[in-house]
Formats: sequence, structure tokens, C-alpha cells
Amino acid sequence: MRASRFFIATLKEAPSDAEIVSHKLMMRAGMIKRLGSGIYTYMPMGLRVIRKVEAIVRDEMNRAGAIELLMPVVQPAELWQETGRWQKYGAELMRVKDRHGRDFIIQPTSEEVVTDIARTELRSYRQLPVNFYHVQTKFRDERRPRFGLMRGREFTMKDAYSFDRDAAGLKQSYQVMYDAYVRIFNRFGLQFRPVAADNGAIGGSGSHEFHVIADTGEDAIVYCPDSDYAANMEAAEALAPPASTAAGVLALTKTPTPGKSTCADVAALLGLPLSQTVKSLVLTVEPEEGSTAGGKTGKSIWLLLLRGDHDLNEVKAAKVPGLANYRFSTEAEIIEHFGTRPGYLGPIGTVLPVNLIVDRSVAVMTDFVCGANEADFHYTGVNWGRDLPQPVVHDLRNVVAGDPSPDGKGVLAIQRGIEVGHVFQLGTRYSQDMKATFLDENGKPQLLQMGCYGIGITRILGAAIEQNFDERGIIWPSAIAPFEVVLCPMGYDRSETVKAETDRLYAALSEARIDVILDDRGERPGAMFADWELIGVPHRIVIGERGIKEGKLEYQGRRDAAATAVAIGDMAAFVQSRLAA
Repeated sequence: MRASRFFIATLKEAPSDAEIVSHKLMMRAGMIKRLGSGIYTYMPMGLRVIRKVEAIVRDEMNRAGAIELLMPVVQPAELWQETGRWQKYGAELMRVKDRHGRDFIIQPTSEEVVTDIARTELRSYRQLPVNFYHVQTKFRDERRPRFGLMRGREFTMKDAYSFDRDAAGLKQSYQVMYDAYVRIFNRFGLQFRPVAADNGAIGGSGSHEFHVIADTGEDAIVYCPDSDYAANMEAAEALAPPASTAAGVLALTKTPTPGKSTCADVAALLGLPLSQTVKSLVLTVEPEEGSTAGGKTGKSIWLLLLRGDHDLNEVKAAKVPGLANYRFSTEAEIIEHFGTRPGYLGPIGTVLPVNLIVDRSVAVMTDFVCGANEADFHYTGVNWGRDLPQPVVHDLRNVVAGDPSPDGKGVLAIQRGIEVGHVFQLGTRYSQDMKATFLDENGKPQLLQMGCYGIGITRILGAAIEQNFDERGIIWPSAIAPFEVVLCPMGYDRSETVKAETDRLYAALSEARIDVILDDRGERPGAMFADWELIGVPHRIVIGERGIKEGKLEYQGRRDAAATAVAIGDMAAFVQSRLAA
């Protein structure tokens, strides 16, 4: 490719609405152009990266035995109504009507459509296992689109769906996809980590997320440096600490804490560690339609207790029996049940009964501090068994660095990551709702066991940049760079010697099937170098008259601090060796 025949539109400054590094650099490098909120045109430079990402994904999916098809962007509501997701998916699901008033959705994912295919096409156990995949546009109506391609509304995703005879077959298909994902991300040239995850709105049982490691990542990844344990924050188990060997010794005392409504302020006032305090969180569960459980209003109020230095894990809370559809209580509900406003709440002496659930770490505390359900007062010296009955205990909190690893092989560490892939064992979550069955060896109908496997194709671009950039611009891994090598001739339009050597090297690299671009625009060296450093081409070769006279050309990798002189005749082989490395 010659730059004069390509479209290059770099900017010196990022638009004011670009928030994070990848968004700013992709806009400045002319890779994307904003059309509307969360909706972008992929410009030629950015599309080249997308196509390379897609090619690696397709290659490994095909290698793993998956079969490509293409499902529509617009899907009939009836399929989503069968699974209940028409109502449950929420506001992110873009619902539309056609001219006849029929309901459709713009797909965020394709479980319903592929299950409909399976129930009509997969009739016998002899057709199993099978795995269908496609690379398709998706749309999620984000409340607040931001961060460019990282959290846009329209995006491209590869989603695959496996169908098996039984749970054992599903586990095999899941492992095949997990292994394929590891190969895919290795080929991208990105530092990544697969982590155990919660299934969320997709449903099913086991799942893993694939995260690109980046300091700017919005997700917390929990891992053990001494073992293979890894999970996202929502799924990471906080083990129960050992029970105290000493019984409580302090008397229960109602202690004045004027104006101190946070655990940190109370601990500082009393001269105690924050870990000796207990925070109270109040949740409300509305009754299901037709239910009158929970009293006159039908609502049930729940009090969750966590140690003062810990944070609630909302996903774990939702898994407590009875709390699946909780919300945080209003101040009016809190005052009704506790007799005071938030900041002084506790489990002793509530006005109305509440359902008490405590975190594992709170269950083993002695002589702790909690709210007294009266403004400006807290109880000190609180103990289980004496002041409160033994509680119902659950894992409710986020883990913290230094917690013991659930596999018993060390302690946990936390790093930031960007989720770019997710694999699920769905089981019969969709086949049961949609009556997707096959006939087994005995001619009896059985539900299909399903797996689901997604990769955010366009999100890979943002994640790769968040992991690979410097003050000059993007640093693409060679496998997904828009071009692998750029030739920067000094005076291409003025020097026959430079032009001849540049054309010769360009032909040699092209013959070797290296993705090379020749910058023949006649730009000044400083402007030319700045463009390609911003765009992030990983390998640059400078051709100049002085170097040619000395029999040398200059090579510089995008991460290199200085250029390397290479003999003219050796340059093609040298570049190939760097690409192979």
C-alpha cells in the first residue's frame, strides 16, 4: 500500500468529548469518526485493524471445529418472549416496531435465534456436537455511552454457540472454546488473563471472562500469584476468617458518637481500628405479583452487616435466598424500620423486624461497634450469642489484596483489566424455554445442552491501545497493526536514489507477504514520523541518501529508544526476523 493512495487523517488534538486514552488516540489517528452517541464510523485505518482481529478469530474458531453462519441483526420479539428476556433484559434492549406494528429487537446477542435454528435443524444425537458462530453487528442501548469503542452502543462481536447431548459433552465443548480463546489472545500479542466469572443476565452455570490487562481497566481482576486461581471481583470468594479464640470481654455500652455517621469517623473517635466496626446496609425486596408476603405492604426489609473496612459485593448479595431482586431501601423505609436515619443503624433494637444477614468476617467478630438506631449513638462491646442471636451467614463482600486464596495456595492480589471475551456453560437455560430437543439413541427427546462464547471484536481495539501506548501514540502488536511496517523515505519525490531503493525494498517486503505501507506523500520527516508513531505501526524503516551511500538503512521498532543501522541487503531478512520474534 502507498500512503498517497490510502486515506490518512490524523489530528494534533483529540476532540473534547474523548475521555480515555484509547478514545483519544483512535480519534487522533483517524481510525474512528463519531456519528452519534456511542455510534462510530470505522475509518479505513481502524477497519484494517478490525479485519485483522476478525481474521485471527475466524482462523482459530474454524480450527476448533466451529461452523460460521450469519444471523440477522433484527430479530422478532416472539423468540425473546419465549425465554422471558423481552421483559428481563431491561432498557439496554432496543425494541422497535415494523410498519405493521409487530415487535422486533435490534440484537445485543443471539441465543434465542440460534436456539430456534437448533430446535428445527438438530433432530438426532448423530448431529451432535455442533458449534455455530458468526461475526455480526450488535446494539445495546447504553444509558451513558462513553469511552469510544469501549462502551459504545453499536459494536461488532463474535458469538458462538455449542450444542451437545449431555453435560459431559458441554464441558468438552466449553474446554475446546476456552483453549481456542487462549490461542486467539496469544496471537493478538496482548497480555491477558482468563478469570472465573458470574453468568449475569446470560444465565447458565460456569463461565470465564477474558481480560486484557491494563492499568486503566474498569474491572478488578483477582488472582493468586502462587497458583492458577483467578476470578473477577464479582465471583471471587472471600473465605471465612478463623473464629476468634477469645470470647468478648467488653460490656455492651451505648456510646455517644455525636456527628459521627461513618464507620471511619466512629473508629477515629473511639481510637479503634476500622476493622472493629460494622456497617449496616438496608435492602428492600418488593413482593412478586399476587404475593402478600412480608407484612401489610408486602415488602421485606433486609439488614446486611459488613466489617467497616469491607465493601458490599452486589452480585453476591443477589445470590442470598430471597434477595434476587433487591434494591437499596429508601430513607423513609429505613426510618420506619429502624427509627433513625442512615448513619446510626444496627441490628439491636429495630422498630420493626428485619431479615438479618451477616458477612463471614462479621460472624467471627467480638466486642465490635455498630449503630444504636439512635442519632449520635453507637453500641460498643457487641457480641454474638450474648447481645444478638447467632446470625445467618453468607459471603457478602469484595475480596481485598492479601486475603487468602480460595484454593489454599497463597494470598490474593488485584489488578485492573478490560473484559473482551466471555465463555458460558448455559446448560438448558434456553433449550428448556424454547423446547429445543433432539432424539437420543433410544429415540427419546432430550434437551440440548448449550454453551455460549463471545469476543468483542471492536472492543479489542480499545483494550489493545489501553495496554499499549506512550506519549507519542499507539503501539500496536504486529499481528493486529493496521500495517506491520512503514517505509519512510527522505525525499522520495526529489531523489532518484532514494526512490529506487525505497521501491526495491517495498517490492521485496511485499513479495515476502509483509503488510507494508510506503509513505510517498512528500511530508517533512518530523511530520511523517509523528503520523506513524501516532498511528502505531510497530516497525519503521528510514531510507535516506546518506545512509544509502554508506550501505545502511535505519530500522526502529515502535518501542525502541533509538534506531538501528542495518545493511541494505540485510534489511528484508532483518525485518522478517523482528516480525517473527
